[in-house]
Amino acid sequence: MSSVTTSTSTTSLTANPSRLVAVVDIGSTSVRMAIAEIVSQGQVRTLEEVSQAVSIGKDTFTTQAISRRSIEECARVLKSYRRLMQEFGITRPEQIRVVATSAVREASNRLAFIDRMYIATGLEVKSLDEAEVNRITYMGIQPLLQSNPQLASVKTIVVEVGTGSTEILVVCAGNVLFSNTYRLGSLRMLEQVDRFKTSHAKQRAILETQIRRIVHQIFEHVDEGNQIQMVAIGGDVRMAVKNMEAVESNKSLHLLSADSLLAFARHIGQLQEEELIRQYSMSFADTDTLWPALMSYALLAKEFKCDQLFVADTNLRDGLLTELSYRDAWTVELRNQIVRSAINLGRRYSFDETHARHVATLCRKLFSDLMAEHQLDQRMELILYLAAILHEIGSFISTRSHHKHAMYIINNSELFGLSERDQLLVALVVRYQRRSSPQPEHEGYATLDRNDRVAVSKLAAILRLAIALDESRSQRISSLRCKRENQQLVILTQGVEDVSLEQLTVRQSGELFEEVFGMSVFLRSEIT
Repeated sequence: MSSVTTSTSTTSLTANPSRLVAVVDIGSTSVRMAIAEIVSQGQVRTLEEVSQAVSIGKDTFTTQAISRRSIEECARVLKSYRRLMQEFGITRPEQIRVVATSAVREASNRLAFIDRMYIATGLEVKSLDEAEVNRITYMGIQPLLQSNPQLASVKTIVVEVGTGSTEILVVCAGNVLFSNTYRLGSLRMLEQVDRFKTSHAKQRAILETQIRRIVHQIFEHVDEGNQIQMVAIGGDVRMAVKNMEAVESNKSLHLLSADSLLAFARHIGQLQEEELIRQYSMSFADTDTLWPALMSYALLAKEFKCDQLFVADTNLRDGLLTELSYRDAWTVELRNQIVRSAINLGRRYSFDETHARHVATLCRKLFSDLMAEHQLDQRMELILYLAAILHEIGSFISTRSHHKHAMYIINNSELFGLSERDQLLVALVVRYQRRSSPQPEHEGYATLDRNDRVAVSKLAAILRLAIALDESRSQRISSLRCKRENQQLVILTQGVEDVSLEQLTVRQSGELFEEVFGMSVFLRSEIT
């Protein structure tokens, strides 16, 4: 039997005019939905939350594929959720967001699963990659960090131990310093240790050794500094808070000692499934994952020398609702975080930061002036800006073919907040900053749909012009405006008398622009 739980809550956010929305999270052990009203006065009011157990993760982490039985069970749950949405008047696609995490993402038959959900329910399921999960986690947790004096200005490690993986986010004064995903998942570890035909106690010992190894790896990746706080999120640690003594609670944050959490985890590890269900009113599906998750949180706190840790009443659905509360999911603050991540990557490869920032500024100006020509949205403006920031990092490897080296570095780096698709777009725009035009057989480019292929060509053409405008690396061309004269784009700049060097490089770099937009490019100085 599937277990069903419901609850209601209220979260304060910056939002758009009042509208009803629904978010669905297809996880490893359950499918959860939140229905909420986004209120015009900066409030998201959760009207109902529903959860039903479906063991997708057990299939994926053992056989690498979701079973037919689990697929149909998930379809049944989504049909019931769709009916509930309709009762609330939630029918339009823009009101609904359905996402899936690691259990679906890692399944060999994930496309068949997504197609089946659409055929059965009409709902579009998006499989989130790791970077997207980190971005949504940031959207959900940031308001809590900013509102708490103990967390607002210190380095804070935000941890969610899921059934398939562990998400790590390090934030300081609102800035994301580090984000990563580790294959430390409570259900994944259990399925791996089940292969050892040994006693319950021996399995627990093997699991604890494995947890300690990955916890130490996380510690080595994160520069802990002099002071660090820890915030834990996730259903398992919230269950612990409800059942532990000496927990200090303040609105959506709870404070407990690492020692008491470790002691509680060890107590849980000694209980059988039937005892957990009887003592803590847990569902059968949740009993397996509780001990590994709690041990992971406690050992992480110990590793980072956090005597106390915070537990937040936030989850993935809160982050999804935060995103839905904005017309553009990439808010100004989130854009700043993504740009900061790109600059940090550039510094790692000793880029010319002054030149890169100036080229990015020129790209932004050209993008704005050419809006009628390229007809791309603001999301693509950010893709272009990031490509401009990173266009020379390949020179760290070699100045020869540095555009290809840069593409490789970007594709194999972690840029906070970008999905795999967006990161590929950035890499390809950088790839085509010079030399050949995009070709169907080129790596990565061939995987794009038509809209993305066209966008890459347009953005690369604009990037080439911006790079040419700072050929002298003096940043002397800063003021410009564009106008169309017949079949020619004229770029007018002020305050620079002799632009002969830039005229030459613009003419040489304008071939792709003419190929894409059907206009030759000319640079002219306006003397005021």
